[in-house]
Amino acid sequence: MKKILLPVFIFLLGVSSYAQDAANKIESLMAKYNEYGYFDGSILVADKDNVVFKKGYGKANIEWNISNSPDTKFRVGSVTKQFTSMLIMQLVEKGKISLDGKITDYLPYYRKDTGSRITIHMLLTHTSGIPSYTSQPGFSERISRMNYKPDDFIKEQCSGSLEFEPGSRIVYNNSGYFILGAIIEHVTGKSYEAALRENILDPLVMKNTGYDHSEDIIPNRASGYDRKGDAFRNTSFLDMSLPYAAGSMYSTVEDLLLWDKALQTDKLLSPELKKKIFRKYMKFGEMYYGYGWMTAKRFNGHDSLDVIAHGGSINGFNAMNYMIPEAGQYVIILSNAGAAPLDKMTNQIINILNGKNEPEPQKPLARILWRTLEQEGSQSAISKFRELKNKKDEYAYTEAEINNMGYNLLSEGKTDEAIDIFKLNTEEFPQSSNAYDSYGEALLKKGLKEEAAKNYRKSLELNPGNENAVKVLKELGQGDFSSPEVKLKENGLNEFAGTYQLAPGFSIKVTVEGDKIFGQGTGQPRFEMFPLSEDKFFLKVVNAQVSFQRKDGTVSGMTLYQNGQELPGKKVE
Repeated sequence: MKKILLPVFIFLLGVSSYAQDAANKIESLMAKYNEYGYFDGSILVADKDNVVFKKGYGKANIEWNISNSPDTKFRVGSVTKQFTSMLIMQLVEKGKISLDGKITDYLPYYRKDTGSRITIHMLLTHTSGIPSYTSQPGFSERISRMNYKPDDFIKEQCSGSLEFEPGSRIVYNNSGYFILGAIIEHVTGKSYEAALRENILDPLVMKNTGYDHSEDIIPNRASGYDRKGDAFRNTSFLDMSLPYAAGSMYSTVEDLLLWDKALQTDKLLSPELKKKIFRKYMKFGEMYYGYGWMTAKRFNGHDSLDVIAHGGSINGFNAMNYMIPEAGQYVIILSNAGAAPLDKMTNQIINILNGKNEPEPQKPLARILWRTLEQEGSQSAISKFRELKNKKDEYAYTEAEINNMGYNLLSEGKTDEAIDIFKLNTEEFPQSSNAYDSYGEALLKKGLKEEAAKNYRKSLELNPGNENAVKVLKELGQGDFSSPEVKLKENGLNEFAGTYQLAPGFSIKVTVEGDKIFGQGTGQPRFEMFPLSEDKFFLKVVNAQVSFQRKDGTVSGMTLYQNGQELPGKKVE
């Protein structure tokens, strides 16, 4: 399975009350994130529509010792998609594109058997069923340095057979937004870059934003880096014709605030069509996907506010553009040092704006694990990890950090060390389907097919929706994977009904309708849950499981397992 990319949104809790010392608290928080090696980049925070904090951290260029600042330009990855969706909607407003129009209406060369069934709306909402080119095996190794014309790239890389019936599911898809960029070009007769400049950037005077061409001289542009333990290394080259309308823009934190505030006006688009951009079309993890944006609800006491956000990740960079327009709150974070925990940082900053005190980050234990592995080997590193992991006030680690370390080792040909690290991850996060999937992948690369199959089966047991595990097990000739029938107690599902409090202000309400059971988190839609065993269930819409605990034979609590975390709660109703 792929490296874990941290989700772009974390559910936020807190009571809204403005703190006058917010800037000082944010600065103190960010200084620790930088000191501990989590973050290098720039940040801007606004509250009640006024900038309360902006600053750069770390280096824009390490070789020349140039520091990041608020006017440093960063690649923003998939934040580009919100600009692409705006260009499409402007063309809808002009009557040049229909949201119900098909790909083949605008790109006559596209294959008719699929293109005649996929609408512009489906491309915008990731529901087209077209395979995402970035998910193709070996994509980066094969063509990351190649330069393509958009139409040629679509014919070669974005025209595969459908993975599912168009409109029936949502699967994040860079191919869809690449195709939208080509449609913009065919309809306007201009390059995507020229359309972007003419219709958005120039009207908003976004002078520090544009389409990133590696060969261009762009003043104040940051270099991109990846971390390997304590050290930085230049990120791998990516020709920027490949991300295109799905992820090839650069910007600054200050320019993105101009963009976010313009979206609260009618300067670029009519109110009616703008509502369509932020509409909740399809459930996507813990949020809903609109057109290039994700939305959710956040609770302040008994009030709920709309959160609008999207992140981006591209070689050496990641980005977060997050806003709560009703409160005038904006958090824009751009990083040039790999996968910074932007979702967690955003969560803490918003909580500070709303009067909460947030703890400083802990030291990253995964970095010590890596350092010790390089100096003394994997077994010594694992021993050191086990020695320090119980010092929870001082050190922290996540499933994603260990998982990504395993993949770094695997990419360097250090398969034995990768196997040791992936195995450690399964021991630390035994309820994680992804941990077993990754361990299985490393074992398979080593040629240990029986052990690999065992771990893929465990991954599938924890998450029956893991299509990758099903695919690999079939290739290994491991037989049928239909879910076994689970027999419940005589009183069936009704004993699980009730409300379970998992955190202050956040509960999951469990209801039963006939032979189906549903869970609904505070402020979220309800999801059907499917039995794994007598007391354990899984969700299909997200990679999550819940187990119920009993006291004296009666259900008394619930534990939610998601993203390598365990969140227990008591039954309160």
